[in-house]
This record gives sequence, C-alpha cells and structure tokens, in this order.
Amino acid sequence: MNLRTSRLAASAVLALSLTAGVSVSAISTASAAEMPCKPGAYYEIHGSGVHLRTGAGVGYKSLGLLYKGDWGRKLDKKGSWIKLRLGQKSRSGLTKGTTGWVASRYAYDCTPMQLD
Repeated sequence: MNLRTSRLAASAVLALSLTAGVSVSAISTASAAEMPCKPGAYYEIHGSGVHLRTGAGVGYKSLGLLYKGDWGRKLDKKGSWIKLRLGQKSRSGLTKGTTGWVASRYAYDCTPMQLD
C-alpha cells in the first residue's frame, strides 16, 4: 500500500508541474501579443467577422476576417474607414503586418486607464 501511495503522489506532482508549465507559457504568449495603448495610434476590433478590405469601402475585396481582440496600428483614415497594420496574427489566420481597411464602427481606439 505504501508503494502505491508513493506512485500516486509522484504522478500528482508530475501532473501538477506539467499543468503549471503549460499555464506559464500560455500566459507569457498572451502578454507578448497585448495591444500597446497609445491613443489615436492603436485600434482593437470589437466585432465578429469584420472584413479587412483592400480599400476604404464595401466594394473592395476582403483580405479576411477579424474578430474581437484582433488589433492593429492606424496608418490612415478615410471617412468612416481606418487603415490598420495588424499587430499580431489574427484569430482567422491573417499574418502579423497585414495591412487593410476596416469600418471604424468596429474598431475602437485604446483608452488608457487612469488610477488616482
């Protein structure tokens, strides 16, 4: 019975250390892709299935879709459209650095939090 208890304890410790290792790497990966907050410069998508287009308008070809949490640096603005350069790989698989236009109603400027 002692040997079985020792094996169970060793298995539990191994499982806990593996779980902790996975959690730590997942946290560090997520923080590396966080959007920098510089008002007027970075925008985050707040919609599901927002088209990133080749031009400022619905008549332009879609490069792919963006989802809530995808973000990019603002390069230009035309009317109600914002040109973004993606700051990370999008959730739909568009590569970091892809440039395109999104309707501004789906992209929100970051707002720094003031703690005082």
